[in-house]
Amino acid sequence: MRRLALALLLAARAACAAVCGFEAVKADYRPSDALLLDRSGVPIESIRTDMTVRRARWVALADMSPALGAAVLQAEDQRFMEHGGVDLQAIGQAAWDNLFRNRARGASTITMQLAALLDPALRGGLEGRSWLQKWDQARAARELEAHWSKQQILEAYLNLVTFRGELQGIGAAARGLFGKAPSGLDVAQSAILASLLRGPGAAPKVVARRACQLARELKASANCASVTWQAEVALSRPAAIAVLTPAPQVARKLRSGAGVAVRSTLDGDLQRFALAALRRHLRELAERNVGDGALVVLDNASGEILAYVGNAGSSEVDGVAALRQAGSTLKPFLYELAIERGLLTAASLLDDSPVDIQTAAGLYIPQNYDRQFKGYASVRTSLASSLNIPAVRTLMNTGLDQFYERLHEVGITSLVEPADYYGYSLALGSGDVTLLALANAYRTLASGGLYGTPTLRARAPETTRRVLDARAAFIVGDILSDRAARSVTFGLSNELATRFWSAVKTGTSKDMRDNWCIGYSDRYTVGVWVGNFDGRPMWDVSGVSGAAPVWRDVMDYLHRDRPGTAPAAPPGVVLRQVEYRPAFEPVRSEWFVQGSETDLVELVPPARREPKILYPVGGSIIAIDPDIPDALQRVMLQAQAGQGMRWRLDGAALAAADEQFAWRPSPGEHELELVDAEGLRIDAVRFQVRGAQSARH
Repeated sequence: MRRLALALLLAARAACAAVCGFEAVKADYRPSDALLLDRSGVPIESIRTDMTVRRARWVALADMSPALGAAVLQAEDQRFMEHGGVDLQAIGQAAWDNLFRNRARGASTITMQLAALLDPALRGGLEGRSWLQKWDQARAARELEAHWSKQQILEAYLNLVTFRGELQGIGAAARGLFGKAPSGLDVAQSAILASLLRGPGAAPKVVARRACQLARELKASANCASVTWQAEVALSRPAAIAVLTPAPQVARKLRSGAGVAVRSTLDGDLQRFALAALRRHLRELAERNVGDGALVVLDNASGEILAYVGNAGSSEVDGVAALRQAGSTLKPFLYELAIERGLLTAASLLDDSPVDIQTAAGLYIPQNYDRQFKGYASVRTSLASSLNIPAVRTLMNTGLDQFYERLHEVGITSLVEPADYYGYSLALGSGDVTLLALANAYRTLASGGLYGTPTLRARAPETTRRVLDARAAFIVGDILSDRAARSVTFGLSNELATRFWSAVKTGTSKDMRDNWCIGYSDRYTVGVWVGNFDGRPMWDVSGVSGAAPVWRDVMDYLHRDRPGTAPAAPPGVVLRQVEYRPAFEPVRSEWFVQGSETDLVELVPPARREPKILYPVGGSIIAIDPDIPDALQRVMLQAQAGQGMRWRLDGAALAAADEQFAWRPSPGEHELELVDAEGLRIDAVRFQVRGAQSARH
């Protein structure tokens, strides 16, 4: 009874293969690699998900070389088109050879082999198939022939049979051994593949000998020497079928199982162009110790990611998602906040002179990129030319906590420490950000202050929320598009100056490990980062020589058919001609939030400014240098609007405060006061001098 039940079960399985049908088998087929499709449905990337076998996509018989079909039928089943699943003549010949000749021979037809491929119960073990398995295999083959066409049987067989090692199916075998699609196989290659079916693990010389014999039987023009050479080359090297590599990071993000084709928002042509442009530029920067780069392109209207190059260098790190120091790329959001709150206008003058800021961690002394100071510069010039000290002064004005919160509102959520942890250096990009979050924050500027999330999958129109004032966002965008305002630092001719309207900002971390270029047009936002993931600093790489050339190449590609256009001014902004007195900057037209406009920007004369102590800053710690003689040790006391004022130190009158006073320091805690002519305190700071004076006099 048990034997009968087993026989019925095996017969049922065999019948199922036939009843389920060719289309069901084809639908159940799963490649070993998940495919990433671009927005048009074209494959652009594959990633392996099944490590036990290597299968490519199902290949239709019409997409296989005719030479392959002829070779396989000649090698495996010469009467395939004549028999009904079982070849009695072949069975008789095999029995005769096995009895009276010193070689074993099989008689399984292609249909019988397919039945075993479809039903694991029909496959032989180490000792071959039992008589019951052979009987059931023959019955299953007859069932297949009754329900499937010959073309379907041959197509399924060639997609399911193992050719060599882990290569299963003609798609994987053709690409893995010869780097070709099945349609491109010639007679010699077809003969080699057909010869592998009898012994997938056979030595290259054995396969070559069989292939030469098969080629002669096919009356092919390929000579044996050529067949042997191709067999030895193909079978002696590792197989590799994954030839698509433009977007491996995206493929890993979106994969959902073996054989699943996932459609992304990527533009295949743009992705390949961006990858090539970034790789080319990294080669040019190699002599400057730059090894890695990443790039992302966003559609401003939808938030769809059109290009995502995680790394064009040698590292496996995903540079689009990695945390890196932001540099000056956060400044636009600082100035937007100041303009939105009415603290500054684009025409406001900022002091670009040395400043010392006392923080919990000590004295913070910001420097400009070129170590030079411009004196007074407008907000427009300060932002466009990326002046550091005006940015720090602006942050002191807007408030650290407010700026920290604003960065979170535009999606820079990687700032997980409290605001005080970053301090005023946050204005210069001391926090870590990702390229994707940063580019999407700039997309918020491009969208007039509306924030939405980026996506790699098509979706319904996104829901956005307003996080920036539309008027302030417009003014900041206008500043970032102003090549004249940018010229103070970058000159008039550079990679940031596109032939169409675009707004752009560069940034470099203080340790020269990160270089950014983020910018947008009316339709796209492009973000580029270059640097080294292993921590090595770059050599002599600036904002316009590092990431900017790639940004420019991609922007030009995106607008090759239609140039970008400048955004229309939103309601509530007005254009006025502004004059500066003194003439720190030339007369120009300037945008203002309505109600803040002015025709004249005048610097308040020193005599009209509020008196205060400029140096030392409260809480400063000043160290006596042991290498400098005591008589030469000096601390320069400096006051603003000190005319008529005097210095008082530790309660004792010291000197007039109308000019800098060179004070000889003494160790200890000190209180410095600025007092008027009547001795009333106007300002005061406490500071400390450390170190011992020598006994020399």
